Amino acid sequence: MAQVVATRLIHGAFAPSPSSGSVQSRSEKLKPYSGFALKVLAQPEKSSRHGAIHVSVPVSALRSSSAEPEVIPVIPEDVVKEIQQLENTSAGMWSKPMVRRKTKIVCTIGPSTNAKEMIWKLAEAGMNVARLNMSHGDHGSHQKVIDLVKEYNAQTKGNVIAIMLDTKGPEVRSGDLPQPIELNSGQEFTFTIRRGVGTTDCVSVNYDDFVNDVEVGDMLLVDGGMMSLTVKSKTEDSVKCEVVDGGELKSRRHLNVRGKSATLPSITEKDWDDIKFGVDNKVDFYAVSFVKDASVVHELKNYLKDCGADIHVIVKIESADSIPNLHSIITASDGAMVARGDLGAELPIEEVPLLQEEIIRICRSMGKAVIVATNMLESMIVHPTPTRAEVSDIAIAVREGADAVMLSGETAHGKFPLKAAKVMHTVSLRTEATIVGAQTPPNLGQAFKKHMSEMFAFHATMMSNTLGTSIVVFTRTGFMAILLSHYRPSGTIFAFTNEKRIQQRLALYQGICPIYMEFSADADETFADALALLKNQGMVKDGEPVALVQSGRQPIWRFQSTHNIQVRKV
Repeated sequence: MAQVVATRLIHGAFAPSPSSGSVQSRSEKLKPYSGFALKVLAQPEKSSRHGAIHVSVPVSALRSSSAEPEVIPVIPEDVVKEIQQLENTSAGMWSKPMVRRKTKIVCTIGPSTNAKEMIWKLAEAGMNVARLNMSHGDHGSHQKVIDLVKEYNAQTKGNVIAIMLDTKGPEVRSGDLPQPIELNSGQEFTFTIRRGVGTTDCVSVNYDDFVNDVEVGDMLLVDGGMMSLTVKSKTEDSVKCEVVDGGELKSRRHLNVRGKSATLPSITEKDWDDIKFGVDNKVDFYAVSFVKDASVVHELKNYLKDCGADIHVIVKIESADSIPNLHSIITASDGAMVARGDLGAELPIEEVPLLQEEIIRICRSMGKAVIVATNMLESMIVHPTPTRAEVSDIAIAVREGADAVMLSGETAHGKFPLKAAKVMHTVSLRTEATIVGAQTPPNLGQAFKKHMSEMFAFHATMMSNTLGTSIVVFTRTGFMAILLSHYRPSGTIFAFTNEKRIQQRLALYQGICPIYMEFSADADETFADALALLKNQGMVKDGEPVALVQSGRQPIWRFQSTHNIQVRKV
């Protein structure tokens, strides 16, 4: 199947010499699958007793390196074997990180996947972040999932899953109905703020200001646009509409007004209860719904600071009001989610792809994480294979530079959650194989211009790309690893940390393989231990050069003003 075709050499494996006849013959047969950069070796001047290679490469040479990469074709059969091995792995046996795929996968956990076996298998299939959707379920059900993810993280040495708590936000929903209602085009239908109404021609709305927020002529979208109605008139407590596009109206459906956002606060009382629940359970990320301005982010961050909670804030861009404030909102946050469902309901749908590209560009220029979400494999909620358009959608998000792509209903309540995760994995992997060199945003340095680390991240990336090596970085806060991620080096970023919380947080960022390891008081001993661990787990090969980076906001084995980049052989 096309969905399992991906390259067997992504981060750490490189092409044999051009004299290899087998590679040349394969290349002739499989040219459409070639096209990604391979290793370009520099000649070392001298080796130290630790195997370090001191490379003399002028900065100008690093910037202008134009060596033609040798290409190696994809062998689909090899990837099929890899996927089969993945499928045959029993729950609880998976421990090796998914280092071959750079783009991370966020999976929403729900009734289809909230059992221990399913969470283990989702991790095997490629899940990097477990998302808790607070719009559904109670604290008891979410507590169960958190405990299972923490159990997985404690039992597996190499892999780790981050936890993201997604707030419900100020959602406007219709009330309960005794049974679904069929709405037909041209029919009159009424929404009322009176409680407990649920008839064939009128239903309650859970938002008291609904009547004041809509005007005659507004387009009302139900369930993300599955049905639409035009507002014809309104009274003190009701809004009378005419059905434009009909369908089956069920209980508690989401309501949007095209081009408008509700005047509710971005963080509701329920959200604050859920946020406190996240603090108590030490989740890694909050995804905050319907953020309209930066003040919401500052309010939440101040609350977390007062609680002593080290939780990063991801803003969900999904309301019309957020678009004029994009820069200030993203600046205040730790990252953004392109929540295309409500975004496409409140704004003209043709604007969504352009906004997705713009939000990704802004996040990357500011050094922030960015997640593309909603409807990525929607058809796989009920079908075992995706549409070709959905496959292209994933590929576009990967090419545009998203840190992560997200599954919602596909894994929460879908019939084929594991297959959906595997499709996301293989499509991302295959797309990454065609990206020769990721483009660095021209103004990325402006976000970190006051930090010496920014310059080192740039030069470490250039050196790694030129020599064709992976990068090994040691971090206590995650800062340097995240900075390297935004420069998008060609090789894997092996981020070693002695903090479990930091290891989990780094699971979201593109290209980072986070590894927990206790640091020794001696730097060289720690370096040797790290390389031995990578070699023993098969993530690097004996004799392979890697770039080691020792830099960042907090010194580990150095003085505050000392930064270090070196190349060592395993």
